[in-house]
Amino acid sequence: MLDHLAYESPQPKVIAGAKEDWELVIGMEIHAQVSSNAKLFSGASTKFGAEPNSNVAFVDAAMPGMLPVINEYCVEQAVRTGLGLKAEINLFSAFDRKNYFYPDLPQGYQISQLYHPIVGEGEVIVDMGPGVARKVRIERIHLEQDAGKSVHDMDPNMSFVDLNRTGVALMEIVSRPDIRGPEEAAAYVTKMRQLLRYLGTCDGNMQNGNMRADVNVSVCRPGQYEKYMETQDFDHLGTRCEIKNMNSMRFIQAAIDFEARRQIAILEDGGEVVQETRLYDADKNETRSMRSKEEAHDYRYFPCPDLLPLEIEQDWVDDIAKTLPELPDEKKARFVTEFGLSEYDADVLTAEAENAAFFEAVAEGNDGKLAANWVINELFGRLKKEDHSITESPVSPAQLGGIIKLISKGDISGKIAKDLFEIVYTEGGDPAEIVEARGMKQVTDTGAIETAVDEVIAANPAQVEKAKQNPKLVGFFVGQVMKATGGKANPKAVNEIVTAKLGL
Repeated sequence: MLDHLAYESPQPKVIAGAKEDWELVIGMEIHAQVSSNAKLFSGASTKFGAEPNSNVAFVDAAMPGMLPVINEYCVEQAVRTGLGLKAEINLFSAFDRKNYFYPDLPQGYQISQLYHPIVGEGEVIVDMGPGVARKVRIERIHLEQDAGKSVHDMDPNMSFVDLNRTGVALMEIVSRPDIRGPEEAAAYVTKMRQLLRYLGTCDGNMQNGNMRADVNVSVCRPGQYEKYMETQDFDHLGTRCEIKNMNSMRFIQAAIDFEARRQIAILEDGGEVVQETRLYDADKNETRSMRSKEEAHDYRYFPCPDLLPLEIEQDWVDDIAKTLPELPDEKKARFVTEFGLSEYDADVLTAEAENAAFFEAVAEGNDGKLAANWVINELFGRLKKEDHSITESPVSPAQLGGIIKLISKGDISGKIAKDLFEIVYTEGGDPAEIVEARGMKQVTDTGAIETAVDEVIAANPAQVEKAKQNPKLVGFFVGQVMKATGGKANPKAVNEIVTAKLGL
């Protein structure tokens, strides 16, 4: 965990207007699709990519007389997420109807949790660099059902509706306005995605719409945010506008930057920012008005008459807590202390749970720093070049660990190790057996190395004189000896023997 490490809060992003400086204030609402095979209130499948309107139960289509039945596993996943965010779990929660009319909402309302959410206040630590992190407070997490999807590009004269997503369980994770810049906003979404994937409560697939963010942006003058933090009075902050359905880290940053400058221009021109919902147009790099921002009363919320309040037992919550995995902050801190890694390397290795597990398997019985170097630079580098994930790696942890063991024992040099890695990556096989079978073992016999050194010195008398004047030229002889031995000589031994023979 980062809590016990010293970290500083990053400075807020300051934007220079035509007349004065302004600061950004950002809050986020992340909609995360619950990892579940069935929907929140029906047994219909949640599988992505199915034929339109094929994953629809009668209750999803709002057929008369159909009643919702809560999916216990979705509730468990929400509790699990709350525990992962060190949040308060509410043993009593209740569902409400949020009434609005849209073609892809067959009921004419969405079942959500406005007044009594299942998860209360929590927090997340967002790394912004070594020793720098932002603490973002989580206000609440509530469960709700997703709407369907309107399709407008299949026919020039008609729109179509696909109800496959209707009723899919969503967790809406609402932050406080604690984010102070575009980079922090993207880092927050990245961190939240990482946490959800570690917990197994959402797959974080933003391309499929399984995780998307609504970004609330406002600007204020320097010093106003501190007054808000002292009083929790929103009057100290500017009017916010919400940018809907963002599913790209790059676009999140670009949208915030544009929206902030738009608001500053309005304010410096003597105008007022109108609270509204906006959309981001990536092609034009601008936000545009979607609708005036609704307040809760616009939706005419009332308790859902078809669902009893949700009451859960503390023992059940405790049982879920026992199954939580080691989370990214804890794992990163352990990698730093246990393996002596830099914060940066530990960050790279813990970005995905699969990456961290692979590294730990490689590092078992090996030097942690050497293992990290090989996993990050050689393996990750090669996989990225070929657009593969760690689950598609042709090199297993045992094989990579075997290569590192051969280096540590002095059986192969770093250069030979890279050749060996290439063979294992493309052909497979046991590293130790490949080294034996192909005669790749490093020459550590000092007699054989001395013979090679003598031959190189005898063949280069002019270089010998130069090396005696400039000891840095010893590298020439080392290189020649390595070349003569096919790279198999132990470089450390070669260096020592050359230095001794030249009397340096």
